[in-house]
Amino acid sequence: MSHRSEMLAKRIEEGAAQLASFAEGLSETEWATPVSDTDSRPIGVIVHHVASVYPIEVEVARTIASGTPITDVTWDVIAEMNSKHNREQSGVSRTDALELLRRNSSAAADAVREFTDEQLDRAAPFSLSFGAPMTAQFVIEDHALRHSWHHLARIRKVLGR
Repeated sequence: MSHRSEMLAKRIEEGAAQLASFAEGLSETEWATPVSDTDSRPIGVIVHHVASVYPIEVEVARTIASGTPITDVTWDVIAEMNSKHNREQSGVSRTDALELLRRNSSAAADAVREFTDEQLDRAAPFSLSFGAPMTAQFVIEDHALRHSWHHLARIRKVLGR
């Protein structure tokens, strides 16, 4: 196992654990609070969202690590995916969301641990970065790793904590 991949995996686990810990302490009203004026998704849906996209984020990193360009993932595609997820998971329970978060973050961390330094360093065009050649490590850091931290910060902001 690569030291770098282990450090990335631990950071994924840390972010997911912090999100889970914070979400466990929310009231039902807080769980149902929209995350912002521009993003009407409730906090509970956001927690489930973070959990549900770990497999996608890891697969994108694996694709880049193989040297294959990612051309079909755009911000419009992500916006539609998020909208559909919001409709389908509007009443998600805390138990279900947190279980999925724990399971998928653990699986994502395990998958990241399998990356070699050579794979982490490999770059390929990435459509979310306007076709710029991004490394697999960047994709892991900017997506699977950052995602829980990003949404936890937004949740804390809307709740004033």
